[in-house]
Amino acid sequence: MNEKFEHLIERAEQLIARIEAVLPQPLSAPDWPRAVAWRYRKRASGHGVLEPVRHVGGIALADLKEIDAQKDKIERNTRQFVEGRPANNVLLTGARGTGKSSLIKACLNAYAPRGLRLIEVDKADLTDLPDIVDVVAARPEKFIVYCDDLSFDEGERGYKALKSILDGSVAASTPNVLVYATSNRRHLLPEYMKDNLSYTHADDGEIHPGEVVEEKISLSERFGLWVSFYPFSQDEYLVIAAQWLRALGASAAQIEAARPEALVWALERGSRSGRVAYQFARDFMGRA
Repeated sequence: MNEKFEHLIERAEQLIARIEAVLPQPLSAPDWPRAVAWRYRKRASGHGVLEPVRHVGGIALADLKEIDAQKDKIERNTRQFVEGRPANNVLLTGARGTGKSSLIKACLNAYAPRGLRLIEVDKADLTDLPDIVDVVAARPEKFIVYCDDLSFDEGERGYKALKSILDGSVAASTPNVLVYATSNRRHLLPEYMKDNLSYTHADDGEIHPGEVVEEKISLSERFGLWVSFYPFSQDEYLVIAAQWLRALGASAAQIEAARPEALVWALERGSRSGRVAYQFARDFMGRA
């Protein structure tokens, strides 16, 4: 009888262990000294983990050209944050390939020796942001929660979760966490012609946005610092292409000779962005 009872207990313990293995677990702290950047990932079981980024791009602030005004604002805000002074959540918006993501990585490289860390979170996982904040809240480092290419369709859960974190949540007041997000949309949500129908007109002719428009701008307004990026002119594009060629070891003569090819490359791609300049430089130096 005792043997049957012990066998039953053993089977029950095995069953409980299997059930616990598939249940969502609290987010555990990683080995922080292993890296300066982390990615939040969801496993198939629903468990969230912070995975170290082993190779962070080595871009420096000095490598980024023709965005000096934007670079000054973001670098200043990041420096304030690292030094423990008041700083803002940041929304970087504008033309694609103009250096939004590169600027955040460059700030990480510049201030990582002073305790800056970065956690990249996908839009789909923003509902877990409070758990991430809880894990890092007691750490001495400063953490940027980084959301790249952020935009929402109407009704997505992550939209409400991010709003509560940025404004009105206990987690929003955590002094060692800021949110930096990049987007091609100024207000992060799609905008339609029909939204204009919600505007109202006062007796004095003043125009007031309706509830639909107010809701669409309410998330972006929660970012304290807005930084806009604009398409590059031809001269600016050539300066950036020259910078990347120089970084890849091109001589002054090669850079000058590459100018016509750089313009043709941009024409074929239909864009004069920093990303296109970088891709051209890699192609040119690979052939050279």
